[in-house]
Amino acid sequence: MESYQRVAVVSLLLVAIASNGVILELCNAQSICNMSTEGLMSCKPSVTPPKPTAPTAACCTALSHADLPCLCSYKKSNMLPALGIDPNLAMQLPDKCKLPHPAKC
Repeated sequence: MESYQRVAVVSLLLVAIASNGVILELCNAQSICNMSTEGLMSCKPSVTPPKPTAPTAACCTALSHADLPCLCSYKKSNMLPALGIDPNLAMQLPDKCKLPHPAKC
């Protein structure tokens, strides 16, 4: 049940990120695994095919404060591909940002 709740929260957050306006502003105060909406948005171009960009300094800074094992718990979520996020690209971000990769990920 807990994983269903996590997926639901992440799904709602990502839908809010995908939309503009008031919803995004309200979500800026929220975070997932210690990553703010702004931090998540800064990393999105790096995890979106077909031509992902190199992670920006803002993305790497946000990721450096994130709870990486917590983020790993979402790597097999069906919601990520549905939102245009490639989990394999997401898994490469710690290395690209020169951050330690969680052992159990």
